[in-house]
Amino acid sequence: MSDVQEATNQLLDVNLHENQRSIQVMESGPKSESEHLRVTIGATVPTGFEQTAADEVREKLRSSCKISKDRGKIYFDISVESLAQVHCLRSVDNLFVVVQELKDYQFKETKEEVLKDFEELAGKLPWSDPLKVWKINTSFKKKKTKRRKINENSSKEKIDNGRGDKRNERDVKKELTNNALDSHILDYYENPAIREEISTLVGDDLASCKNETDESSREETDTEVLKFRVTCNRAGEKHCFSSNEAARDFGGAVQDYFKWKADMTNFDVEVLLNIHDNEIIVGIALTEESLHRRNITHFGPTTLRSTLAYGMLRLCAPQPTDIIVDPMCGTGAIPIEGATEWSNCYHIAGDNNPLAVNRAANNISSLLTKNQIKEGKPSWGLPIDAIQWDICNLPLRTGSVDIIVTDMPFGKRMGSKKRNWNLYPACLREMSRVCRPGTGRAVLLTQDKKCFTKALSGMGHVWRKVHTVWVNIGGLHAAVYLLKRTSQAFVHPSEQDKELLGNEYKNDE
Repeated sequence: MSDVQEATNQLLDVNLHENQRSIQVMESGPKSESEHLRVTIGATVPTGFEQTAADEVREKLRSSCKISKDRGKIYFDISVESLAQVHCLRSVDNLFVVVQELKDYQFKETKEEVLKDFEELAGKLPWSDPLKVWKINTSFKKKKTKRRKINENSSKEKIDNGRGDKRNERDVKKELTNNALDSHILDYYENPAIREEISTLVGDDLASCKNETDESSREETDTEVLKFRVTCNRAGEKHCFSSNEAARDFGGAVQDYFKWKADMTNFDVEVLLNIHDNEIIVGIALTEESLHRRNITHFGPTTLRSTLAYGMLRLCAPQPTDIIVDPMCGTGAIPIEGATEWSNCYHIAGDNNPLAVNRAANNISSLLTKNQIKEGKPSWGLPIDAIQWDICNLPLRTGSVDIIVTDMPFGKRMGSKKRNWNLYPACLREMSRVCRPGTGRAVLLTQDKKCFTKALSGMGHVWRKVHTVWVNIGGLHAAVYLLKRTSQAFVHPSEQDKELLGNEYKNDE
């Protein structure tokens, strides 16, 4: 066993024991106080897959679900007993409990008046039940250790480079953007809202506003005081204030109200201030690390989010015994997600790059190890295999595959736009060969929409476009295409050429 695998196994073992301990705490906790408590949960999901996430919530939690006007968010009501199940949803990235939703909020005309309203708002909100949910949730939420380490490093750099001068708003935004990019360097597929501005309340800024007397009295009771930060997500063009200003003033009022200590990196509570046009939603974060980071331990240059992989798989409605293939699997995010959720199907992960196949195999191995630890006994494994092959010449029988789901090269980080003009038609042709006529379907993700549309136009006899989902991936406007295999049998190009030549010969006669 390699050092990397051994370290991974130890980490999985630690996480498992933590989860088991957390579940015991949940089961032995005071149920009488919260057994009848119902709250509204908000969730961020991959843009374009809001309906998919809503369907999963209705199916697994039996709860009604509302899709927000703000893209990439859904809301649903649950009883506290269902909180653990919420964390098991496959289509959601981050979760938060809603403190209050303010529809058609009337912003004042001047910035000073708006910010004053934010200060007064903190003391008027119904914090009690959401904080109870947050307290219960802390016993089993996933710790976001990666983000904390990165934030700590960025804070050190800030201290080294700072000279006591205040930075302007543009510098703050630039630094926040850079931190976000650094923290997701292994995570190519992010989900930023269109024209959305995100700012986080900096603990240093708040602390400086307090006098020394308050600081000394706080230090005496430091063990009892919670640490917090406020993050403002603002989307819309008619606001006279910045998200940084909203987070600062609202956060200051929250600190005064609860007597909490502001801390940007090692916080206990993250208060969310979501502003979308004339709608304000205040919430408390329930996840420190996005739930899409669940299957992948060996990352590649274009690792797909597990939540997006789930949405793509769900689009094609897998049925028991279906054979599902990802011919350009990369790190194996799609087939691994498929094997986890649809274990009654058989999944094949293939790629032409040996490094990619090796990463996929390692990710499968890590997941098997995790399952073995979880069950406490040897696992029978997962219905999945990884193989190296040529996408244009797959070692699969004609008409043997039920579903093809893959993330095609965008021509950005992998491949090139020029190469796609030859690759896409060849891929679609080979996919049509191995896919079952009449019942087969394919779900294909690409940002190179022009090239894909051109390639598909020449394949109308074998592929029919059923649906298109528009998604935002790392700031790129991409599309997920659902295709249906027509009932026409596949004809090999060489045989097609012979047939054409035969027809021309008959015409000459």
